[in-house]
Amino acid sequence: MIERVLVPMDESETAERALRHALEAHPGAEITVLHVVGEPSGMMGAAAGLALEDDAEQAGEEAADDLFSRAEKIAAEYDATVETEVGWGSPAKEIVRLAEGVDVLVIGAHTGGVAQRLFVGNVAKSIVQNSPVPVTVVH
Repeated sequence: MIERVLVPMDESETAERALRHALEAHPGAEITVLHVVGEPSGMMGAAAGLALEDDAEQAGEEAADDLFSRAEKIAAEYDATVETEVGWGSPAKEIVRLAEGVDVLVIGAHTGGVAQRLFVGNVAKSIVQNSPVPVTVVH
């Protein structure tokens, strides 16, 4: 029986579909929505701006607030609640690390544009290859 589900989310439609799938497929499970904030660097897009903040961790959590509000609204449509968590670093590595404590991962098939997938890599593919638990990939 699936008791704990991790749903990594970003701003994409596929991430929202992954959350909806998790809520439908695993009613009653404890679902955690994870948003991974990349460590600030010149290659990490929006995360680079966090380096200029006085408290980068707080700024990252505040940046995730809108996404978490959206996730909570989606969960409410299913009469469910979700836990939320902010991770830091490489998205694929952080997701795989946090998967140690769950029964299944539910992820969107891919996010970002072609350029992002070429430079950053395919996060979903890396997760599937390295996850210690089963992964459901939602298109």
